[in-house]
Amino acid sequence: MAEYKLFMILLGCKPTGRNIEQHDIFFGIATKLNDLKDDIKSFWKDSGKIHIDGYKTISNVNGYQINIKQKEISKTNSNKLFFINLGGYKKGDFEEYHYKTLIVSDEKNVAIKMAKENTFFKHFDAGANASAHIDDKYGIDIDDIYTIDEVLSTDTKAKFSIHISKKIDIDLPEDELYLGYLKLTDI
Repeated sequence: MAEYKLFMILLGCKPTGRNIEQHDIFFGIATKLNDLKDDIKSFWKDSGKIHIDGYKTISNVNGYQINIKQKEISKTNSNKLFFINLGGYKKGDFEEYHYKTLIVSDEKNVAIKMAKENTFFKHFDAGANASAHIDDKYGIDIDDIYTIDEVLSTDTKAKFSIHISKKIDIDLPEDELYLGYLKLTDI
């Protein structure tokens, strides 16, 4: 039996009526990337051409192992897997830069504190009106970070749960990141 994996996918699309490509993050559970095509299309309903700009399977986050279990054999865990989208500015650049991060914690405020220790947060701060922030907020607030359970589709949540193993002392290998333009028809 194939092993289920948590996929984190950077989607790109130039929606109808927009001037530039837009991006969003999609989380899905499957045995292989190809199995998520229909879920991706349901997630981003648009007449534009949706494509993948990058993806990775999530198996370890800050020293915790991440496994996917079928709902009926899962057990509860006090730790949660948080997705945080950091936003920041560089002085003189007409752009808002973003850094997406995953953090395991049992509390949102601890996850925010950990995110603020990220080097992105320190380097993309262009001053009083353009400070680095957790995106969708003007100050640091805990309302706009998400647990992965909150952003998974209803069908996926009904079938699977995320199991977070206790933190271990050895360094786990980083999850491999695949970057580059990939049409949905090519996966």
